[in-house]
Amino acid sequence: MITLHHLERSRSHRVLWLLEELGVSYEMKRYARDPVTRLAPPELRRVHPLGKSPIVSDGALTLAESGPILDYLVDRHGQGRLRPAAGSEERLRYDYGLHYAEGSAMPPLLLSLVCTQVKKKSPWPVKPIARAIADTVFKGFIHPQLATHFDWVESELGRSPWFAGDELTAADIQMSYPVEAHQERGVPASRPNTAAWLERIRARPAYKKAIEVGGPVLFA
Repeated sequence: MITLHHLERSRSHRVLWLLEELGVSYEMKRYARDPVTRLAPPELRRVHPLGKSPIVSDGALTLAESGPILDYLVDRHGQGRLRPAAGSEERLRYDYGLHYAEGSAMPPLLLSLVCTQVKKKSPWPVKPIARAIADTVFKGFIHPQLATHFDWVESELGRSPWFAGDELTAADIQMSYPVEAHQERGVPASRPNTAAWLERIRARPAYKKAIEVGGPVLFA
């Protein structure tokens, strides 16, 4: 039996969604974030030393990190679904999306989150300086990087309705978190392909079931 260690409002939503798409039986252990820090609870460290979610247990195997988990589940339970054929152009796009999501798309989003918290939570004696530094980072790096990355996302979704061709794959599931995180800031009208893709994924029964079982993906 597969066990998903699910942290509320986190990347583990992607694993839950994939399990529902695959129709695989699983057990879910739910973990709540600290209400002040919003960090994962220490109980997760008993499952994996990093103490972060998602984590999947399958028999003697304990696996962390979204990309390897999705690849493992598709390999073991996909039966040819949700991953293009090896050697195809779609497979290259699939592999790229599976790694791009965390390797390239998420870092500027995470930096945006950190700088926003610096602006909000710096102590009053240094707040003006902290805000000025954060604003400089936003203007000089974060905003240009986000524009570059999500313009590329828009162009990819102009090539095909899904990230690896004409059908949903695990690459779309992997890409959902950074795209939805960026969408919180509003998808510009100049990115209609991204907006349409978000509508498609949210209309899927397995996506809806994952929300029903695991709760919302992101903090409001």
